[in-house]
Amino acid sequence: MADIDCHSEMTNFHRDNVTLSNKQQGEMRTRRDAGRTRLENGLNEAKKPQPKEIRSQGSYQMRTMVQDDANDYDIDDGAYFASDDLKDDAGAALAPKAARQRVCDALAWDGRLKQEATVKRNCVRQAYSAGYHIDIPVYRIVATKDENNDPVEHFELASGDEWARSDARAVTRWFNGLVGELNAGESDGSQMRRVTKLTKKFARRAGWKDETTSGICITKLVVDHFQYSADRDDKALRETWKAIDKKLQKSTEIDHPVLATKLAQAGDTAVTFFRTCLSGTLKTLEVLDTSDCTRKKAREAWDDVFDTDFFSKQPDNKDDNDGGGRNNSGNGGGGKGSAMSVTSVETARRNDGGGRFG
Repeated sequence: MADIDCHSEMTNFHRDNVTLSNKQQGEMRTRRDAGRTRLENGLNEAKKPQPKEIRSQGSYQMRTMVQDDANDYDIDDGAYFASDDLKDDAGAALAPKAARQRVCDALAWDGRLKQEATVKRNCVRQAYSAGYHIDIPVYRIVATKDENNDPVEHFELASGDEWARSDARAVTRWFNGLVGELNAGESDGSQMRRVTKLTKKFARRAGWKDETTSGICITKLVVDHFQYSADRDDKALRETWKAIDKKLQKSTEIDHPVLATKLAQAGDTAVTFFRTCLSGTLKTLEVLDTSDCTRKKAREAWDDVFDTDFFSKQPDNKDDNDGGGRNNSGNGGGGKGSAMSVTSVETARRNDGGGRFG
């Protein structure tokens, strides 16, 4: 069985079509900071207390945000208030929905935005005409004492009609900590982050993103089933997907990474949709296992997976064999200038110098 090494193509795709450029990252920071300034001004105008802190969370902070052609970016920016600051004019503690409404009103204080902020179950959402939106989960900081009578704090999210113990920053620490642990060992945490982003990009293709599962569910699945492959992001991605598919065929339940709860329950429709898409994609990639698979066929398969023509448009796109026994590149597809070599499975390696890409 031949192994078509598409690591170079995959890293180029990740660089150009998946990960955010420095310019895009700068735009995200600008948008986030503008949202914070609007909240601060609105609370001051209403003479309401400011949050003790505002912290970015989710894919933005874990650096797993991916490009979106429709500019449909979700920036999570949690607002953490002291419990004593979440009270009404009579001094009574605000109900969770009232706390979210206070933040919502603050964002709309000057009426200058075309789209009004809206109160969601777990956050306040401010949408912008450019396509992106900022989600602001509202937390209260609860001060208590531990068994030694020392002061401790925990955080509760204004979720629906309840204050639910939660802290999304713990999820960020969980993911970034695992990346660091892998980088310190024999595996590659940076590759795990790339596989996470590539999987999210796959799941959010046109026509799928409104039905597929959430980014945190995808991240948890990748972390739990990540398959490291030295200098082969294409192989790591496919093997990770195989492991995820095997898991999802048994159950669509997904555990929360830091809480004793579930991100998804058995029969979850969004996870089931993702599983169906993933299973079909793995069928598409079975062409890579055939003895007559060529570089051209491999690239076409990856194009199909990501709904693109990026892979086929990469340089040196000659077929490995023209069907008449002759090799068009003269050396099995691994000729000078090619970042791909066709080898046995056991010895597949890049021949462009290798290296890691972030």
